Amino acid sequence: MRIIFFAGKGGVGKTSIAAATGIKSSLMGYKTIIISLDAAHSLSDIFDLGEGLFDYHKGKAFQVLDNLFIQELDIQEELEKNWGEIYKYFSSLLNTTGIDEILAEELSIIPGMEEVSLLFYINRYVKENTYDVIILDCAPTGEALRFISIPTALEWYMKKLFRMEKTLAKYVGPLAERIYNIPVPGERYFDAVADLFGKLKGVDEVLVNPRITTVRLVTNPEKIVLKETQRAFMYFCLNRISIDAIIMNRILPEDIKDPYFLNWRKDQLSRMKEAENLFSPVPVFRVKLFDGEIFGTDRLRQLSDEIYKGIDPLDRLYKDEPYKIIKENGAYQMIIKLPFITRENVDLKRISDELIIRIGGMKRNILLPRHLADAKTIEAKYKGQDLFISFKGEQNG
Repeated sequence: MRIIFFAGKGGVGKTSIAAATGIKSSLMGYKTIIISLDAAHSLSDIFDLGEGLFDYHKGKAFQVLDNLFIQELDIQEELEKNWGEIYKYFSSLLNTTGIDEILAEELSIIPGMEEVSLLFYINRYVKENTYDVIILDCAPTGEALRFISIPTALEWYMKKLFRMEKTLAKYVGPLAERIYNIPVPGERYFDAVADLFGKLKGVDEVLVNPRITTVRLVTNPEKIVLKETQRAFMYFCLNRISIDAIIMNRILPEDIKDPYFLNWRKDQLSRMKEAENLFSPVPVFRVKLFDGEIFGTDRLRQLSDEIYKGIDPLDRLYKDEPYKIIKENGAYQMIIKLPFITRENVDLKRISDELIIRIGGMKRNILLPRHLADAKTIEAKYKGQDLFISFKGEQNG
């Protein structure tokens, strides 16, 4: 089983590169599916499917070539399939505020529903061994980062709040409902939440297993795009997901002569060199700007040849892990690869068995194993591109 994420800023060419990789994988004989997480789906357009053909299969896996399937999630279908009781509760809650019923139904589609639905499919396909290769065409960077943090957030919620909320709703709910005239979630709502969490069980282990899952960040040789790529790189590392390649897309040809493009080409060369310095030793793959749009299987095959140039696209193209725990001189150390930061950016806090790492506007809650949670002191230092967190002694020792 192999899972490859393609992530990056909107408009950098993620869908084309994900589709090209999927074609390459299928031609190698692997049963492959490409799943789109972007709300503005364009997979069917990239494959130049006939109008109306793909609509019939909306939300479902659809075969486009031998060994190759694509799937664009449909949030309405996912609501009916997975979110019934939860969706009904939020809709009824909003109705009590006087919001129009149709608007209440729209607002009840809470952020993250589509991302969680994608995690269901990943988990199911892995457990049932439905495909050899799963390729994920992620939404633009911000939404993709929210997606990868969902398993950790849900685990935290289920361990820290779920039982308490369920107990409060059972004993305090009826009184609160009479006094405040608002619906309180019932047993079926909490059963639905527990069922959702059950469907996700194990997916976090799949996502952080570098032998199965890696991320390829798609970028362009432009200053603003590279900055966003750096942020994404750091956040994937913070969430323990391995990055095995940077794909630098839409590079102007070397033999360009038009004066209008010469300065642009010069700027691109400077940005490419900067990217190779920033992300080293993770490999940076250069992909030229094609002479026209890329859609249809023939053009996608050409693109796959341009990206990989004889390299197996399913290999782990870089094998270092972003996150590990070691024991040295009787003390445990957690080492997290966090490039592009300074000591001043990092804030650490421990609350009970949780370690909270905050870097600028990004936050990660790590539930610590018992032998780390019992540490008397926690110290951190930043060295090279790594954050070293040392856990020393025992709280009760």
